[in-house]
Amino acid sequence: QVQLVESGGGLVHPGGSLRLSCAASGFTFSNYMMKRYRQAPGKEREFVASISNTRTTYYADSVKGRFTISRDNSKNTVFLQMNNLAPEDTAVYYCQRPSGNSWGQGTQVIVSS
Repeated sequence: QVQLVESGGGLVHPGGSLRLSCAASGFTFSNYMMKRYRQAPGKEREFVASISNTRTTYYADSVKGRFTISRDNSKNTVFLQMNNLAPEDTAVYYCQRPSGNSWGQGTQVIVSS
């Protein structure tokens, strides 16, 4: 079955960086678009970034220029490089395979001084 296992979250100071990973299994990873979402405390889950099977990327305006989504099909993994983090980036970050609506378990990112 489809599995998405996330890692890389943690506590970081404002202006810092983190790289999130989402390791996929149970399907032919290279064939599928992948997306990243986040959910801040008390808020709805929101779109962050996506990468298609042809590596076309899209970003939410709030992260454009700071976050970069990429994929390594040889490792069945999608990455989210987050730079210049701000307190408003604090959230649980999720990986999603839109086809079939499969989700990872989420990884917590806290940006605080």
